[in-house]
Amino acid sequence: MTIENAEPFFAWDVLSWLFVAIIVAIVIVLIDLFFNKKTKKEAVTNDKSKLGSFFYFLIFLKFSKSEKYNHRPKIVQWSIELFPVLLLVFVFRGFIFEPFRVPSNSMMPTLLTGDFILVNKFDYGLRLPITNTKIIEFSKPERGDVIVFRYPNYERTEGYSGVDFIKRVVALPGDKISYKKDQLTINGEIIDVNKVGPYLGVDSGRSMNNYRLVRELIDSANHDILLNPKGHSKELPEITIPEGHYFVMGDNRSHSSDSRFWGFVPEDFIIGKAIGIWLHWDWNYNTMQFSRIGGFD
Repeated sequence: MTIENAEPFFAWDVLSWLFVAIIVAIVIVLIDLFFNKKTKKEAVTNDKSKLGSFFYFLIFLKFSKSEKYNHRPKIVQWSIELFPVLLLVFVFRGFIFEPFRVPSNSMMPTLLTGDFILVNKFDYGLRLPITNTKIIEFSKPERGDVIVFRYPNYERTEGYSGVDFIKRVVALPGDKISYKKDQLTINGEIIDVNKVGPYLGVDSGRSMNNYRLVRELIDSANHDILLNPKGHSKELPEITIPEGHYFVMGDNRSHSSDSRFWGFVPEDFIIGKAIGIWLHWDWNYNTMQFSRIGGFD
């Protein structure tokens, strides 16, 4: 499955609602400006400061720091006071970093259920919020990168519309890949694995106790994965990754819905690169682990 069959990227999420709130605030203030003669008089400035006033209005919804708005309706006052905060959060989440929560065990042992991660949204390039349209490209995802992406939902599965997934990139556009008996092969090269030992699961990952913990050596991005000692995970015959798409897998190979099942990740659906854990709270067990905070492989 490729991007032609994917569900549209746009979905109602936090950024979408932030954008709507910003537009509503702007409309409220503009309507008040149109009908309130006193406010319009206060907004009049000399020619030298018109450009500065315009940019100040775009950021604060008023034309100068000294502009009075206490006499205006409460809804206008609230719009003016909340607008800079809404704009700052929108810019931060839309262009720089965005927080996400790991909802399942599919990325164990790297990420656990209840990890709150930070995603770098500009590492691969600058994209417009809401539509995810790329403006400037800085780099491309590499093998071993952990990425967050909008699930392409090729099957139009109910409940998966607009859902964000997190997986590890294992193959790039043009690569030939196969996966048999938990052995990954890329471009004819068998990827080495080193045995680490039995895994000790905690909280929501307790069911993975005594799984095989091994280190997979993809390029320079070595990382640990979990293998079920009772049988192999889903296999994949050799395929070639189409241009503009990536093949992703979860580190918990027997408990991951990934490209082996539903297809490739379009580059246009990639939101950003996961770079670290800023909080861990497993809501199934009401446990917090401060030791989880930090970066990961």
